[in-house]
Amino acid sequence: MTPYSRLLDLVCTRTGKAVPAEQLWNLSPDGSPLFARYDLNGAAKTLRRDRLDGRPLSIWRYHEVLPAPMQGAIVSLGEGMTPLLAMPRFGPKLGFANLLVKDESRNPTGSFKDRGMSVALTMANYLGIRHVVIPTAGNAGGSASAYAARANIGIDVLMPNDSPFANQEECRRSGASLELVDGFLDACGRRATTLSESQGWFDLSTFKEPYRVEGKKTMAYELVEQLDGTLPDAIVYPTGGGTGLVAMWKAFEELEALGWVDAMRPRMISVQADGCAPLVKAFEAGSELAQAWSNPTTRVSGLRAPKILADALCLRTLRESGGTVIAVPDEAMFEFLHQAGASEGISICPEGAACLAALPELLARGDLDRNERIVVFNTASAHKYTDLVAEFSSRKAR
Repeated sequence: MTPYSRLLDLVCTRTGKAVPAEQLWNLSPDGSPLFARYDLNGAAKTLRRDRLDGRPLSIWRYHEVLPAPMQGAIVSLGEGMTPLLAMPRFGPKLGFANLLVKDESRNPTGSFKDRGMSVALTMANYLGIRHVVIPTAGNAGGSASAYAARANIGIDVLMPNDSPFANQEECRRSGASLELVDGFLDACGRRATTLSESQGWFDLSTFKEPYRVEGKKTMAYELVEQLDGTLPDAIVYPTGGGTGLVAMWKAFEELEALGWVDAMRPRMISVQADGCAPLVKAFEAGSELAQAWSNPTTRVSGLRAPKILADALCLRTLRESGGTVIAVPDEAMFEFLHQAGASEGISICPEGAACLAALPELLARGDLDRNERIVVFNTASAHKYTDLVAEFSSRKAR
């Protein structure tokens, strides 16, 4: 721990047992995801919401609650501090008086993945890792490739062979070795495990290392800044692997300890594709774990995660927050992508559009109130999905 980072250790999310943070971990000795723990009392002395002027306009403005031990260790491309945009026309059209979009498409590689990759590659580099491997549905691979290049770390990316072309080119453009895999994200994950074990490469899979969560939790810190010390009534979030959902829930506890917010929390609402909805199925069944989804049919890569490693954490977050789940069809995502773009000019990705498509049903079900302050996350730029958007438009025109 240093004054720059108040990191204490890493804690197993299942057993609560701590392990030292001086070495780079994948899962805990128990085989569960690890969370970073900080000296929040110490951090509160310097990390004050009214004293942030002059700090970097990136996620690293919150350096006390991020793991980099010194400023010189940071691997950054200027990620974070994305805008929180009102939807003054489209919101009322959907029945909401105060609908906001946190637009993560403004990150360096066009997605929220940059937050996690900045922190993960910072710590990998600091702790001496020289080659990493990552399974990805698309955006995480492009982001990891860019940050690995920035850190001068070798990287192999494993991606389903029908992933968006833009994602494939992102990886190649940053010098990554890209392998297209037959199957879905779970098949890529198995291949990553094999390569990690046989080649000695560090596995950057979602929740298989503790620091991608730390980067993504900064979305919650920014929300508090942008909402002047308050939180929304509900957050509607597209969920594939679930890192962002869990990360923000972790952040709210930290923010309360820092004195930035009180004990009130937003309801966390998870949106999945109806062609791959393991969390929806588990939540509605009252289960604590989600079963792997057989033969996912969604074409939207960020929501095509058949097996979620942190399923228990995701489901716990939803229930503790008083939130809920919902699934929407691909056709609705692309329809709302176009409607939101035409109405507000925002480059909404299909995953973000899934959240917008879910809003009318959530309102009808009583899960949202029209007068509440609702924040929807747009996790990436629509430009990454040009091929899929064009395919949908062509099909609709027939």
